[in-house]
Amino acid sequence: MLQLTPSHSLHQPLLSPQSLPFSLLQTCKTQREAEQHHAVSLKTGTFSHPAIASRFLSLYADPKINNLDYARSVFDQIEEPTLVSWNVLIKCYVGNQRSHDAIILFYELLHELVPDNFTVPCVMKGCARLNAIGEGKQIHGLVLKIGLGLDKFVQSSLVSLYSKCGEIGLARKVFDQMLDRDLVTWNSLIDGYARCGEVEVAMELFDQMQERDSFSWTVLVDGLSKCGKVEMAREIFDRMPHRNLVSWNAMINGYMKSGDFEMARQLFSRMPTRDIITWNSMIAGYEFNGQFMEALELFQEILEEDIMPSHATLVSALSAVSGLATLSKGRWIHSFMVKHGFDLDGVLGTSLIEMYSKCGSVESALAVFRAIDRKKLGHWTAIIVGLGMHGMADQVLELFLEMRKNGMHPNGITFVGVLNACSHAGLVDLGRYYFNLMINDYEIEPTIEHYGCFVDILCRAGCLDEAKNVIESMPMKPNKVIWMSLLSGARNHGNVEVGDYAARHLIDVSPDSVGCYVLLSNMYAAADKWEKVSQVREIMRKRGVKKDPGCSSIEHRGVLHEFIVGDKSHPWTKDIYSKLTEMREKLKSIGHVPDTSQVLLCLEEEKEKEAELENHSERLAIAYGLINLEPRSPIRIIKNLRVCNDCHSVTKLLSSIYDREIIVRDNSRFHHFRNGSCSCKDFW
Repeated sequence: MLQLTPSHSLHQPLLSPQSLPFSLLQTCKTQREAEQHHAVSLKTGTFSHPAIASRFLSLYADPKINNLDYARSVFDQIEEPTLVSWNVLIKCYVGNQRSHDAIILFYELLHELVPDNFTVPCVMKGCARLNAIGEGKQIHGLVLKIGLGLDKFVQSSLVSLYSKCGEIGLARKVFDQMLDRDLVTWNSLIDGYARCGEVEVAMELFDQMQERDSFSWTVLVDGLSKCGKVEMAREIFDRMPHRNLVSWNAMINGYMKSGDFEMARQLFSRMPTRDIITWNSMIAGYEFNGQFMEALELFQEILEEDIMPSHATLVSALSAVSGLATLSKGRWIHSFMVKHGFDLDGVLGTSLIEMYSKCGSVESALAVFRAIDRKKLGHWTAIIVGLGMHGMADQVLELFLEMRKNGMHPNGITFVGVLNACSHAGLVDLGRYYFNLMINDYEIEPTIEHYGCFVDILCRAGCLDEAKNVIESMPMKPNKVIWMSLLSGARNHGNVEVGDYAARHLIDVSPDSVGCYVLLSNMYAAADKWEKVSQVREIMRKRGVKKDPGCSSIEHRGVLHEFIVGDKSHPWTKDIYSKLTEMREKLKSIGHVPDTSQVLLCLEEEKEKEAELENHSERLAIAYGLINLEPRSPIRIIKNLRVCNDCHSVTKLLSSIYDREIIVRDNSRFHHFRNGSCSCKDFW
């Protein structure tokens, strides 16, 4: 900490406080002016006078200068600081987002003096910011002992503390005891009820208020919006006499969270002014609702309007890039961040690693990870989860070991990445080991995601009875993903009995799950149970369940090209189908026999089934990539459905035939095809 010490001559007489008039100190407006007067006071010896030192403390703590280090250094040199000086420093700590230090200072104060009705509200504000409800209650007890329990400023701070920390019952109890309630207190209680989801009570209080300000209205709009009562929020919003920026932002947030992004866009277009929070609400809202392209278009608008994006803006934009898997846009945003000096040590580094992983560029994800000097748990977890998605189990386990050697304690999400890697690499023994390690060594209670990964590991290895036992012993109800894993395992290992068992439960959990019926019918077809195949088709017809068409996308020169099965709408259709013919001939020449077991059951002839396979969306995207992308550059494809057996085999062969790396992200995982092999080892 900075230390300022007197440096006058031993032979120079000490001057009186009047030698440095208070009027001069009161005219200080900048830190430079304060430092100049401070230097004079040290040289003349007047700094040692308590009144002068206290004035310098107030100067450095004043919001116009706000130098906390200088303020603390001055405070430490006051021999017997008054309560006013303690209060000034506590307030400065809270104002500088160092509430923990403010509370420590408050406890030091208690050994010297009795706090007053200025001290308590300041330290209560710090407790509220830290959600330190335990410390807040202790201070409340102290307040009652020293006779400040009926002070209106102290009571108001208590209502605010309890409201913000979710102790709405205690907040109401203090509120009801107050004889003099100001507008701030009413607003605090309404805000507390809104935060707790008790919006009806908040509205009752709102109606009882004799006077309201913009905060009163805004709190209600925000509370109703967050609780999903968007129409009620809009009604209050429309009644507001003067709408402030916060109320507009709250309303936009409410619409976005309810999925009504069109109404949010209408409000956004009508806003008289916008701030970065407005833009962030829109971009994050579009990303949350899967409107990734719209999110990136708005991000582009921000830059065109010469508004500097915040960390939150960039996190949402990177997440939208991940959804589209548009690697070039992700690289461009990364370049923007480097150019403008954004720090990657925090959440932005995590977002970048996730973006590159989801866009299929593992090398870039690793490069970002290695470049971060002060790695936090989030960075380790992001790279482990990212590599796990790509089936790179060896690298995942090496990083996991390195992380633990560096003293990092993995959390539940880290173990999801590790277990996922074991699943895709078929490492059943290691999967069991890490599942037990998580529970026994790190005392992490398994969530539904952990059980999902573990069941998937067992099912892929053919340990269906063990998987079934794990499912039945789970402390929570199995979800769709877990039953799908069991059904997939049963289909691939030809266990119709377990498949029937899984399908019954899956239909109960998710009766409209298309994948369930497709897997079930494929399993019956593989077992020559054609009567049951017909029954599944009939159930699908009666329930109106239809298989979504396969859709694959590929990026080229910043443009995303989408293809659906049998697509002939693309401008390059003629060239694409010519390339498909070439691909078919090359596959035949090396002896490839199409696997038609998963083709639509309504097709009777084998040639029809083979033609259907040739027109699958990912093959159209591969053909486009072979035509347009630079030779030897990776072909990156994203598909909305799971890759079928035949397309998986074909893509492995094509990667060897054309000497190209082909990366496919389907709705299950990543597949890296190189030299006739795939990262997922044994596909199913």
